[in-house]
Amino acid sequence: MRRERSTPRPDWPQKVESQGLAFHRTAHPEHLPRPYWDESVHYVFDMDEVLALEETVEELHRMCLQAVEHVVTTGRYHVLGIPDWVAPLIEESWRRDDPHLYGRFDLRYDGTGPAKLLEYNADTPTALVESSIVQWYWLQDVYPGDDQWNSIHERLVDRWKQIGSTLDGGPLHFAWTHEDETGEEVMTIAYMQETAEEAGLPGTAIAMEDIGWDPARERFVDLDEREIGALCKLYPWEWIVAEPFGRNIPGAPTRWIEPIWKMVLSNKALLVLLWEMFPGHPNLLPTYLNTPADLASYVQKPLLGREGASMRIVTPDGGEHRTQGEYGKEGFVFQEFCALPDFDGEHPVLGAWVVHDESAGLGIRETAGLITDDTSSFVPHRIPL
Repeated sequence: MRRERSTPRPDWPQKVESQGLAFHRTAHPEHLPRPYWDESVHYVFDMDEVLALEETVEELHRMCLQAVEHVVTTGRYHVLGIPDWVAPLIEESWRRDDPHLYGRFDLRYDGTGPAKLLEYNADTPTALVESSIVQWYWLQDVYPGDDQWNSIHERLVDRWKQIGSTLDGGPLHFAWTHEDETGEEVMTIAYMQETAEEAGLPGTAIAMEDIGWDPARERFVDLDEREIGALCKLYPWEWIVAEPFGRNIPGAPTRWIEPIWKMVLSNKALLVLLWEMFPGHPNLLPTYLNTPADLASYVQKPLLGREGASMRIVTPDGGEHRTQGEYGKEGFVFQEFCALPDFDGEHPVLGAWVVHDESAGLGIRETAGLITDDTSSFVPHRIPL
């Protein structure tokens, strides 16, 4: 793994916008001199290195599925702050084997030691368009003879075909929220709809705010009063179950993508469960619930947080850093501090994608600070052949 410089394509803004990254300006603070999509640099990996990382990612995913089974079997939903009335829904969904689609592991990796799991974005992962599409076209334009750890698009289409065989027909609904003013979520869900339609599944877009409830039919409906038989949403489960309409979920036959059992994996208490179940595992960091225990330096993360908000870092030298935010009412995890690697003063986090149960690709975000947040930039990668 190494970081190299390259000359940006003269018309790169127009190219990335035409490929779906229309939000690269709006989702990134305007005052920053560095753009969100930065192709002036990129990372280079050896194929053997990527193959080893793929094995790590799939092992971590298998461990996470074991953690879901553990929670369902033992009833330890309280660790995750999951409401009591939701627990039976998670158990039923898990036992039915409701199909899941994708997720993104955030890893600390420097090219030498084992990759370390920072967190798992298993319910509403973003950075999908840039990982799957935009960096692939960058590779074709700039390094057409090289390869890339990137089969995300093909695997999504194949997985939709599998999921489609379990559905009862009718259009799939694809939902985002008006709460997102950057356009990132609507473009991401539009891309998801595109992959489903490529798999032969017709789709229709809807805002979460426009989903209605028909009490006579006991069905969720769209603006045309059509039943929502299956819904792919870029909207966190913890928000859904906290809203009044969430109480209608038990009586409705709607198929949810992602399924509600993903609530176990999209919660940072998962890191605590993994450390309990697999203590000392080379790809895990010691993590504890609501206490730093014996950790001298650590990262305090809210169970349900986004974009690096509401975090506190205590470094080995005794320094303390905080980020703003309103998350944390459900509790916190304390994860051992493991400094991100330093490449030319920038600190990359590897976003390793899983589609169904298989490793699918890589997206990299860099930060000059300690925490990857909305000020971070996305940079492409390649594998020389």
